[in-house]
Amino acid sequence: MSSAYLTDLIVLLLAAVVVVPACQAIKLGAVPGFLIAGIVVGPPGLALITNLTEISHLAEIGIAFLLFVIGIELKPSRLWQMKRMVFGLGSLQVLMTGGILVTAAYYVFDLPIKVAAIVGPALALSSTAFVLQLLSEQHLLKSIYGRTSFSILLLQDLAVVPLLALVSLLAMPTLSLGDDIGLAIAESLSILVIVILAGRYFLHPILHHIALTKIPEVFTASAILIVLGVSLIAEKIGLSMAMGAFVAGMVMSDSSYKHQVVTEIKPFRGLLLGLFFMSMGMTLNLELLLEKPLISFGLVALLLAIKISILFPLAYLFGLDTKKSLAVALILAQSGEFALVLFSLSIQSGVIPAGVHQQLLLVVLLSLLVTPILANLAKKLVKVDGEKK
Repeated sequence: MSSAYLTDLIVLLLAAVVVVPACQAIKLGAVPGFLIAGIVVGPPGLALITNLTEISHLAEIGIAFLLFVIGIELKPSRLWQMKRMVFGLGSLQVLMTGGILVTAAYYVFDLPIKVAAIVGPALALSSTAFVLQLLSEQHLLKSIYGRTSFSILLLQDLAVVPLLALVSLLAMPTLSLGDDIGLAIAESLSILVIVILAGRYFLHPILHHIALTKIPEVFTASAILIVLGVSLIAEKIGLSMAMGAFVAGMVMSDSSYKHQVVTEIKPFRGLLLGLFFMSMGMTLNLELLLEKPLISFGLVALLLAIKISILFPLAYLFGLDTKKSLAVALILAQSGEFALVLFSLSIQSGVIPAGVHQQLLLVVLLSLLVTPILANLAKKLVKVDGEKK
């Protein structure tokens, strides 16, 4: 390891140790904290780190671990118990918000249809990590308001999978609705089915034998191997590492060792995912914000207004009263980490131009920074309503 690379890692860790707890203390949350830490040490700030290539590679692994944990925790039985809110309210929110944002991106902001097709659904997703953290801190996760928000977030997590596939399809040089896409989808699905079957009939017995050795280091290595191995297979067949990791998680969701695997994976996921957010902060163009602040803040205000205006009546139609419906709309109004993931993959694939990517990063970051204020308003609405459970 070169001393320069080691210095970069020390700077990153130091920034995370200092900035993230400070952001937590002022109720901004960990996700904005990592983004701000990246801004401080990267080219937009002190420029202590300028070579982002190696860091971006590690950040991609963090995304894979995130999707793996989501896949392993999304058991079909759990989803079925909450089916009305997850598949009803959650689906309507994603479809309606995504549709309106795609229309606005294409007709109002004159973005190409390929770009609009990613931007709309990506911005329709909220920050699972941030919102769940805020609900937990407010002790409202088990309330009606909290459970409804969680149900919508579950569906949004599921929506990431087809969106990852969409990025891969849009990156094809000649995109048509004919044989090329049909063949690509058929090949990808066939190989994914093989991976799932191989996992079910070979992976579980192998994990069982590894667990019998009672060597923690070997089990940890096996858990990491599962995530990275399936992610690599997915990348080789034309999908993304993130989608492969999600499939690996789904394969492991009914394993008797899933809790042990999650325990081994979570420290790596947290650190590498934090590195991903920091890398996004380091690529942020603050000059764009300073040159045209009204445009950036105006776009954030428009995004929040669209999401609130859709979520509020939908939650009300699904049985929540006025205050709880508005509270759900407020806490889910931001964009989140999955938008950053999709935009990152899209610019790597050449789907989104660099200038548009920079503006989107600003919108996502600013919406995250506004979220604690919206969450406090939502909490006041719920408390005034007298909800205890």
